[in-house]
Order: sequence, then C-alpha cells, then structure tokens
Amino acid sequence: MSGGFPVTRTARGIRASHEIVERALELSRADGAVVIASETSTVNLRWANNTLTTNGAARDRSVTVISIVGRSFGIRTTSTVDGPGTARVAGDTGGTAAGDAGDLAGLEALEALVRASEAAARESDDAEDYNDLLPPTAAALASGSFTDPAERTSTAVFTAFARDLAEIFGSARAENRRLFGFAEHDITTTWLGTSTGLRLRHSQPTGSVEWNAKSSAPGGSVWHGQSTHDFTDVDVAATDAQLRARLTWCDRSLDLPAGRYETLLPPSAVADLMVNLYWSAAGRDAAEGRTVFSRAGGGTRVGESIGPAGLRLWSDPGAADLSTTPFVTAAGASATSSVFDNGLPLGPTDWILDGRLNALVQTRASARATGPTASSSSASRSTGGAGGSPAVTPFVNNLLLDGGGTASLEDMIASTERGLLLTCLWYIREVDPEVLLLTGLTRDGVFLVEHGEVVGAVNNFRFNESPVDLLGRAAQISATERTLPREWADWFTLARMPVLRIPDFNMSSVSPAS
Repeated sequence: MSGGFPVTRTARGIRASHEIVERALELSRADGAVVIASETSTVNLRWANNTLTTNGAARDRSVTVISIVGRSFGIRTTSTVDGPGTARVAGDTGGTAAGDAGDLAGLEALEALVRASEAAARESDDAEDYNDLLPPTAAALASGSFTDPAERTSTAVFTAFARDLAEIFGSARAENRRLFGFAEHDITTTWLGTSTGLRLRHSQPTGSVEWNAKSSAPGGSVWHGQSTHDFTDVDVAATDAQLRARLTWCDRSLDLPAGRYETLLPPSAVADLMVNLYWSAAGRDAAEGRTVFSRAGGGTRVGESIGPAGLRLWSDPGAADLSTTPFVTAAGASATSSVFDNGLPLGPTDWILDGRLNALVQTRASARATGPTASSSSASRSTGGAGGSPAVTPFVNNLLLDGGGTASLEDMIASTERGLLLTCLWYIREVDPEVLLLTGLTRDGVFLVEHGEVVGAVNNFRFNESPVDLLGRAAQISATERTLPREWADWFTLARMPVLRIPDFNMSSVSPAS
C-alpha cells in the first residue's frame, strides 16, 4: 500500500449513506470494489464528586472505498465528526476540507476518494489474501432494508439512569463517599456494498458505564463496569450497594510482598485476559510458528487440551444480550481480517470446546493456506467449500467463557482459606507472543481473604501471566455473567465471563500505583 493521502474538496451532493455506497460503486473503474459507509450517533454522561458534571452528543460518518485492480487492492477512508465540522481523508496530514456530514458525500469528494483508492491499488503489490469478492447473500443477514436510514440514540436513553444517579448522590455525601463515573451509548449503522451486487446493513447499539467510588481511607478506591445495549438492565442502586460494601473493605490496609498467591480473578479481569488471547488467535500466525497456538515442529495446537474438561470459549453474533454484526466488515487487512471477505456470514464458533483448542481465527485465505484448523463440532461452523475444504472461522466481535460452574463470587470468597481478590487489571502489555506472556497492574482494590472473609485491602502489584496458562491452572470456575473489560473497553465491550480461582497467580512485584 502506498503512503500519502490526498485532501478531497467537497461539494453538495448525496445525503443518505446507502446512496453514497451506490454512487461510489457506480463511479468505480476498478476490477472490483467494496464500499462501507457507517454513521454513529453517540451520547454520554459524566459525574464527579457526587454531581452530574457534563453530558454530550456527537454524530459522525465514515466512508471506506476498497478498490481491487488485478490481484491488488487499495483503501481510502474519509470521515466527518460532530455534524458541522471537517472532513479528512484518513492518513492525510496536510489539511482538511470544511463541510458537514452531507458534504462528505459530495460528488467531487466522493469521486476523489474512489480515484485515490484505485491509484493505491495500482501502486500496490499483489495481495497474499486475494479472493474473489462474495456474491449477494441472504437478506436475512441484514437488519432492516438496505435503504433504511441510520438509527439514532439520544439522551433519553439516560432518563431513568440519571434519575437513579441523583437519588444515590445524597447518601454518598452523607457517608463521606465520592462517586465518579462515565456512561456512554452509541448506535452505529453500517452499510456494505460490493461490485458483485452484495448489499448488507446492520445497526449496532453499544453502551457502557464505569463507576469509581472513593472513601477517606488510604487507598480507598473501587471500580465497577458494565456493558449494556440500552441501559434498561443497569441497576444503579445495586451497583452503589456493591461499591459501598467494597469500600468498607478498604478501612483496613495491609502490605503484602510480591509472590504467588491464590487469587480470585473477577469477570472483568478475566475478560481483559481472554480478549488478549482472542486477539492472538490468528490461524495464519500460529501456522507460521509465531504464537502460543503454534505446535512445536510445525502446524497449530488445534485439538490440544489447554483447559479443564467442560471449558468452552466461543463467539456468537446472535448471543443473547451480546448480539453483534452478523457479517464481516473489514476496512483493512490483518492476520485476522481480509477485505476480500467483506459480507461473509458469521455464526457461532467454538474457539475452545471441552477444554481443547477447537479453532483459530481464519479468513478464507488463511484457511486455504494453513489447512483444516477446526475439529468436528456441531457448534463450530465451516464456510469452506465442498470436498473437505478448510474451515473458515472469521473474527466475531463478542466473546463468552463458560466452565459449567454455578458458584457465585460470594461462594468462592467463603471457600477461600487465604488468598487475594482483585477488582480489575489495567495497563496490560504483551511480553512474549510465543507463550502469550502478559504483564500489567492491579487497580482500584486488591483484597485479602482469610478464612472465608475479606479482611482488608492490600497494596497493588505488577503481574506476569499467560491467559492460556491460566486456563490450564484454574482450580475453580464460577457461573458466567455479562461484564465489561476495563483495559479494552474502548475496543471490545461484549463479553460474558466467570470468576476464575487461580491457585498460584504470579504477582511479580509490588506496584506503587494507588
């Protein structure tokens, strides 16, 4: 791909995003083309020191044109933010063209975007993942008609939530607690069209709320996060009660040295670790011997046991409470995505099944190159061709983990003789991809459990662990629940995870963070 993106000049023109897709395809002179348009409507609410402080709303639109010339492709993207504002071609650093969301679709600007993507394709090498674009697929994949307008959110989504917030602020002040937090809701509508006639549309609502409660005790800080589609399932009073109870654990402060501790990892921390695992599960990289999922001597570890019997890690675009886009929308190329797969139907895929690695993330090209990578399972889907073709298991934007457990967190605390209970993890970084060794910090509450009771808060730690190893060492798995990864909440919000009991979690050093 070439560098340097031209600045486009705008002109009044087409307004509707589905018309932008159609017009861009009409303008294309390439051998093939994919156009992805998206509109996002966002509202947010912030509070600090027991007071609502700010709220905001924004809208943005983006258009991505992928041109295919021979066996190469070029990509150009342009976007506008906050309605009236500026339009910028992605990657450009030389200036902007003023306009609004409608101007983004101006005929001159749109044609310049198409021509820029075609020029990039002509200047690019042949794509290793080249495939024919997909033909039209079943209309059932799309939500609504392709010509339907974008769906919008509004501050009305916060009506009950904000009212309930106001009710708890008074008690927090009276108890010398301080509440901070941020809530956000957005709806992104995506239109996907290709030169083969494929037309798909999907609207995705996504919401999240993060709380931080502080007390006057040294280190008295606890966090809670939740993902939601529409805020109707956010129980403000119950969350406040949980935060209040955890702050009482901070009244006693204890210092502990680094070492290996029996540790209860809450769903949020488990989600952050499993998302790292998922992002590292590219079939192509594993087959090339570069990841924790590579088999010594060649090939991948598909079929190997990496967790206890009954353990299942999977993705499903139709999962209850975690529904997500049911087809591939790839605005770029990577080890886990291919622009040639745009529009590919998505379905349930078991990544780990009954404790064994069952599948890795495979595009059509990587599946063809690496051979079969998914073991036989009615729950694992294969979109390969006939005659024993390799399984195609694309990335799905949600993740669920279940080990068949029924215990609650309270049950697991009660059965702990001595160990640590974490609130969440943050600043997670990869140290060694070959074993997926991660390092990071604990944050907002590490608690000591003795004889089945929480006896106080302890200092923060730096940890060094591999999520793959943790699955193999888990001594107990709770019931699973919807959760919000704290570290990766800006990129990945749809997760359902259990509490994991790890008998020897590696707290490698004491952290001065507070």
